Amino acid sequence: MAKLYLVPTPIGNLEDMTFRAINILKEVDLILAEDTRTSGKLLKHFEIGTQMISHHMHNEHKMVDGLVKRIAAGETMALISDAGTPAISDPGFLLTRACVEHGIEVDCLPGATAFVPALVNSGLPNDKFVFEGFLPVKKGRQTRLQFLAEETRTIILYESPHKLVKTLGNLAEYLGEGRKASVSREISKLHEETVRGTLAEVKSHFESKPPKGEIVLIVAGKD
Repeated sequence: MAKLYLVPTPIGNLEDMTFRAINILKEVDLILAEDTRTSGKLLKHFEIGTQMISHHMHNEHKMVDGLVKRIAAGETMALISDAGTPAISDPGFLLTRACVEHGIEVDCLPGATAFVPALVNSGLPNDKFVFEGFLPVKKGRQTRLQFLAEETRTIILYESPHKLVKTLGNLAEYLGEGRKASVSREISKLHEETVRGTLAEVKSHFESKPPKGEIVLIVAGKD
């Protein structure tokens, strides 16, 4: 039966790959990969020989219609990102929405997502939270920070290492230097690290020790 699978891939340790994910990638007709060079290493490691093509933020708009027609005609496809679950700050939403609109079955496998272990490991309330992904770089950034200053749920953000200190500074300015925060980087990798404290304390830490790798920032909500 024609179907689209959304398959999470490891964010660090390859042992985080599930048996089901490996089997699905071996069985589908085609794998849509964010970066075929990165995914090629993963497929080689697990001896997966399925055909793979690029599907990323720069070409997904023009590819969607053609892919939907192919799936509707009987092909089964799997969508993977470089790391983690597709469509979470990665390509995947557009194709998923199009398949749903055309009555095509979509099956998202459970698996690695960076913000879940970062949230649980933060020590901050996780019964209610909001995932913000990346903050706007320029336009709309100030407005978003003003909005988040009133957010009562725990806030989850993604950030690049070279922008982390600036973002921590922005958050301290709008939310207050004493707001509790946690930064997790290189989750599931050799140099995994979590730094907890106030926004001011965490900012000071990374000013003296510039961060590297993938970063998840968790900030307590307003009391």
